[in-house]
Amino acid sequence: MPDSATDVPGAGDAAPGTRRSQAKAARRAELIAAAARQMARSGFTAVRLEDIGAEVGVSGPAMYRHFKSKGDLLDTMLLDISERLHAGGEAVVEAGGDPADVLVRLIEFHIDVLVTKPDLITVQDRDLTSMTPDANRTVRSLQRRYVERWVDVLVAAVGPSLSRDEARVRVHAGFGLLNSSPRLPSYPEDRLRVLLTEMALGALYAGSSSV
Repeated sequence: MPDSATDVPGAGDAAPGTRRSQAKAARRAELIAAAARQMARSGFTAVRLEDIGAEVGVSGPAMYRHFKSKGDLLDTMLLDISERLHAGGEAVVEAGGDPADVLVRLIEFHIDVLVTKPDLITVQDRDLTSMTPDANRTVRSLQRRYVERWVDVLVAAVGPSLSRDEARVRVHAGFGLLNSSPRLPSYPEDRLRVLLTEMALGALYAGSSSV
């Protein structure tokens, strides 16, 4: 993660105001990554803003230039990951194709997020209730819409014998399986991706003849 404006692509040619904005954005991203690591390890309530700042060399008072509070930081983290999941799922579905193939691509997309942002997934899974009420509602709305996209594709892949209610249960069970991956024993990433994809497909298609 860049530590200064000159580490941001294109910053050397940018106007001073733009360079300052890029440097601030880079530092903000560092702080979010540090917060995710610490909260994934210790939980939201056990982590202080000062602890997060210290990891990246930012003083306690300076943290408030980036975030109003620890709750504001948590809101930012979880809104970001929820928006990424929702937008990515939409993009996969809108690319089209055979529903069975789309379902595989959705699983692969979700796994990409898991292996690149495991700390955020852990915090989202555990500390969602610590968000402020408005942000919590927004995240839950994004999550529901993400789930419904999976339900649409799964019903299309399996056929009319699968009700939306049952498809929703299967999707949530599949997410439970996939989202447990940050807590799994160490395993080679390429093999883990294959194994998780096969296991998720097994959960989603359980009892059907579509796989």
